[in-house]
Amino acid sequence: MINGKRIAVVMPAYNAEKTLQVTVGELPDLVDIRILVDDHSSDQTVDLAHRLGLYVFQHDRNYGYGRNQQTCYREALNAGADVVILLHPDYQYTPLLITAMASMVAYDVYDVVLGSRIIGGRALRGGMPVYKYVANRALTLTENLLLGYKLTEYHTGYRAFSRRVLKALPLEENSDDFVFGNQMLAQAIWFGFQIGEVSCPARYFDEASSINFRRSVKYGFGSWGRRCSTARRRWASGARPASPRADANVRALPTAR
Repeated sequence: MINGKRIAVVMPAYNAEKTLQVTVGELPDLVDIRILVDDHSSDQTVDLAHRLGLYVFQHDRNYGYGRNQQTCYREALNAGADVVILLHPDYQYTPLLITAMASMVAYDVYDVVLGSRIIGGRALRGGMPVYKYVANRALTLTENLLLGYKLTEYHTGYRAFSRRVLKALPLEENSDDFVFGNQMLAQAIWFGFQIGEVSCPARYFDEASSINFRRSVKYGFGSWGRRCSTARRRWASGARPASPRADANVRALPTAR
């Protein structure tokens, strides 16, 4: 708990058995709620998660990374979380930054905080493939121009959200695949939420989850399409909609399908 607010870490998992224990082992004690959502893994991820004392939710089939995140956020809100940290259980991102990221949200400095692999210039040294680095920089430049915002990257999987953000965003409109996270940031910007970033070293190794080249291309085009759509709406209306942060009757996440 930080500043009287309950902290949840949610881990969207798929075949994360080899890295789950080391990831959970570095979670700080201030985390009140630890949730793993398994997207129909074929290994022993679920059994290990139970042994580690996590709240475990298992999909009846492989729905995709986006649907997994929806379940993560819904269950965190149902558990009473005030701040929700998205952390991959593949140990690519260090859990040691949770305290810093959660504090920035818990003290209302930002509504959303991203762990950026770009700040500090260590992405390539951490093993990020060159083609992914180049694509990341190109897409981020385009997204900043189209959205009228300034972030160092939109594609990190390490994120912190306030409860009001997760209750406000229409997440059910988004993709079930990897582009979900990108769409979510576009929605947060559109609704006027404030986004901060912290420098985050990342590790790339055989057990770390990573989409292949074909899916990376699909993700890139999906991100581009979403940006163009958002920019068209922004230019057509001439303004963003009012921020829903003061509205107590915002839409909650949908029930699992």
